[in-house]
Amino acid sequence: MSTLLRLATAGSVDDGKSTLVGRLLYDSKSVLADQLDAVRRVSEDKGLGHVDLALLTDGLRAEREQGITIDVAYRYFATPARTFILADCPGHVQYTRNTVTGSSTADVLVLLVDIRYGVSEQTRRHLSVGRLLRVPHVIVAVNKIDLVDYAEEPYAAVEAEVRRIADSLGVPDVWTIPVSALVGDNIVDRSARTPWYTGPSLLELLETLEPEDAVADSPFRFPVQLTIRPQGAAAPEFRDYRGYAGRIATGRVRVGDEVTALPSGRVTTVAGIDTAAGTLDEAFAPMSVTLRLADDLDIGRGELLASGSVPEASADLDGTVAWLGERPLRQGARVLVKHGTRTVQAVVRGVHGRLDLDTLAPTAADELALNDIGRVQLRLAAPIAAEDYASSRTNGSFLLIDPQTGASLAAGMVRASAEPELDADLLDWVI
Repeated sequence: MSTLLRLATAGSVDDGKSTLVGRLLYDSKSVLADQLDAVRRVSEDKGLGHVDLALLTDGLRAEREQGITIDVAYRYFATPARTFILADCPGHVQYTRNTVTGSSTADVLVLLVDIRYGVSEQTRRHLSVGRLLRVPHVIVAVNKIDLVDYAEEPYAAVEAEVRRIADSLGVPDVWTIPVSALVGDNIVDRSARTPWYTGPSLLELLETLEPEDAVADSPFRFPVQLTIRPQGAAAPEFRDYRGYAGRIATGRVRVGDEVTALPSGRVTTVAGIDTAAGTLDEAFAPMSVTLRLADDLDIGRGELLASGSVPEASADLDGTVAWLGERPLRQGARVLVKHGTRTVQAVVRGVHGRLDLDTLAPTAADELALNDIGRVQLRLAAPIAAEDYASSRTNGSFLLIDPQTGASLAAGMVRASAEPELDADLLDWVI
């Protein structure tokens, strides 16, 4: 079993997401005594009759004062079974961009739904984002079961709606669990107050789920961050040294392996693998290394060293994007595309519809507004070696950046297919 699991939490406003995360940390004994004392004091100052566990994750002063989650809060905790990295994402619509950020590297998305109100537009949006980002597992925690006297019928209704939407979006692995974040039912231990529920508790499930894509077993991809060539080195072995430093995105590499430099397409072999601790015969994702090559190639930051099924470099990019900019995205807009360590100028050639989150159907649109999910075509000033996101979450993702302010405008997923038809199958259009 993998010892590390990355999970992200999301949900609508006041669904109890931060309380659930706090309860998970508290009941798994992952809270230090001084942290708990600080939360207890703040809870008393607010006149609460209980310890507000949501304060364990709402770290910003504005979050504590307003009672909302604004930023992504990362927390680390461990059980005897495994270690977790948790990204607690905001629920407000205007902070959906942070939810995209927190979910982009997650193995599991824990989505909260208030059992009293059922599935909301934010629920559908977060399920769509999870599917677009290819999060391997989705857990829907149906919260506040204590407020409906632990009745099975309201839970069954929410579960049926969740599964209907998940099936429409093609979410491959979705679980539902009735929980009470405030009281602790089915968070760490199974609750005797829900005898009709026979599944695992939230923590039991998190301890058994496995990441689907092992990056170390994928084809080798190495975005070059820096060319290292010491100037005026005194040691003879470094006078002619040329290495290419970076972090292995996927796969593994050995001395003697044949690699292709992209976008140039030049082929060479790996002559050496260097680290701060010394040389290696083999390295794998996500290690940071410096590669020496057998040939003296003109390689700089932004290029990609690859082996196996080498992607084709192209200046045309089709993708699905979650638009995070305040101004709408329209045809003709000029943006920067950041893919790996490479950033190039681009122009939007077309916007080809967006996903209607009420009907879960693609609709015609010539622009994307804040938090819209849609399809776009881009023309790049220089080619990049991107892959279909369906085959590589790492090499198939990109960002759109405002060239004037440097602000992030969209999170994008590369599509291998061309312009979609609006009457195409929903799964083909979305993913």
